Amino acid sequence: MSVATGGAVEVVRTEPALREAIGRARRGGSRIALVPTMGALHEGHLRLVDRARERADFVVVSIFVNPLQFGPSEDLDRYPRTLDRDLALLEERDVHLVFCPDVEVMYPPGAGAVAVVPERGADTLCGASRPGHFRGVLTVVAKLFGLVAPDVAVFGRKDFQQAELIRAMVRDLNMPVVIDVAPVVRDGGGLALSSRNRYLSAGERETALAIPRSLEACARAFLAGERSVPRLRDIVHRGLERAGVRVEYVEIVDPGTLDAAEVAHVGSVCAVAGRVGSTRLIDNVVLGGMLDTDGGDVEPVG
Repeated sequence: MSVATGGAVEVVRTEPALREAIGRARRGGSRIALVPTMGALHEGHLRLVDRARERADFVVVSIFVNPLQFGPSEDLDRYPRTLDRDLALLEERDVHLVFCPDVEVMYPPGAGAVAVVPERGADTLCGASRPGHFRGVLTVVAKLFGLVAPDVAVFGRKDFQQAELIRAMVRDLNMPVVIDVAPVVRDGGGLALSSRNRYLSAGERETALAIPRSLEACARAFLAGERSVPRLRDIVHRGLERAGVRVEYVEIVDPGTLDAAEVAHVGSVCAVAGRVGSTRLIDNVVLGGMLDTDGGDVEPVG
């Protein structure tokens, strides 16, 4: 069955059902927002939904664990899939349409002749250890934009590099969609919300709190006048290593280009990736702002 309904939310699984539902919304004059997800939803995703509802009349959420963005040794099979719970959460948030296709719907037999391959900015940060990851991300996002034709798409800044590459794709390929990037959403201890946080034991979660604490120390040093990139990176690196986080990278980059910053300035991004146990976590802070453990980061004001 391609269409199911549960309360106010409509669930579609096929391209024809999706296009029919989007067509109805368009004919009714609705402005459409898309929130792409891989499911296993948490409050961070739901804040994106809330933001989408502020920017459009009709909110579409996609739930699709995209195999193209997982490497051969990554956690595709392990990635949490909680569709029934996800749908209940989205119904509570008054989402209008959920698109949850099977792999064969997104990548039919014989597909794969064309992909979106980023030319710049994809081989640094997360891309350095995940070759092909952003090719998979941009390809699936481009397909979703083609299927939904949203006026606006909402992404979270926790996945900073991803958001910047999607902005570049939309700009360079003249896609008529506004990209809205929301601040990082954190739990009460400051840990950035992520579907992978459920892998952490209680002890590992305590270790993981070194990530936001180290980023906060970096942000405070910047506000106190520190502009040296090596010194700011060292503040974060030492905080992570002391706690037992296995550091993959600590970088300060210029937004937009994703190039390493020579001197830190307001708007530079300090981005981190590391492993706690077997779980890979990422986070970042925009310099000139601060982490906010009560909900979302404070963005720079100057």
